[in-house]
Amino acid sequence: MSYSVGQVAGFAGITVRTLHHYDEIGLLAPGGRTHAGHRRYTDADLDRLQQILFYRELGFPLDEVAVLLDDPDADPRAHLRRRHAVLTARIEKLRRMAAAVEHAMEARTMGIDLTPRERFEVFGDQDPEQYAEETERRWGGTEAYAESQRRAAAYTKEDWKRIKAEADAWGERYAALVAAGERPAGEAAMDLAEEHRRHIGRHYFEVPYEMHRCFAEMYVRDERFKAFYDSLRPGFAEHLHDAILANADRHATA
Repeated sequence: MSYSVGQVAGFAGITVRTLHHYDEIGLLAPGGRTHAGHRRYTDADLDRLQQILFYRELGFPLDEVAVLLDDPDADPRAHLRRRHAVLTARIEKLRRMAAAVEHAMEARTMGIDLTPRERFEVFGDQDPEQYAEETERRWGGTEAYAESQRRAAAYTKEDWKRIKAEADAWGERYAALVAAGERPAGEAAMDLAEEHRRHIGRHYFEVPYEMHRCFAEMYVRDERFKAFYDSLRPGFAEHLHDAILANADRHATA
């Protein structure tokens, strides 16, 4: 059997223009033509198209696809390994971007009703609205975002000062714990990790232990978060990460 260009485009979910382009560059020439010169594709052509689309889905450029399909010396496994490395790097980049947005979600809850002068008085050189648009775009429909917005809308300048002082005091105590060589899985570290979780729940939104685990990953993988915590004490971010996981495990088995 043979199929028209329109039929093949419909089968494959691509455009007729794409098939014309593949033909023009020699990547997929139809196996036959009608007396009027119209393209007709065979089952073998469809098999080749399926392979082309597979490699395209993995992100291979068309010239590499041609090599993989036509060069007898090409090693598909080597190409796939290289593409796997590229995709893995892309996934990691996207994960870091997602973590940055999660970071922004917490930052957005601060300073909503303060003037620029008041925000500076409370937060210093940290701009709590730096990621406002990004956060709303990513989290605007979540319950956590809505809850943080409701709570923050009612906070006064004095409330924000109190919340920040509480967070700063916690940071000083945790930094001292790290400096003293306390183990992340020790009672003192886990208790401070639990205090961290409850601080967010008390002032912003509820944080289940699984969500807290996600925060822990963010603290070591997001460069901005890691830099902030490690500025309090070298190794702070990694230590807090481990303490949060240990605390979550502790409560999971309680």
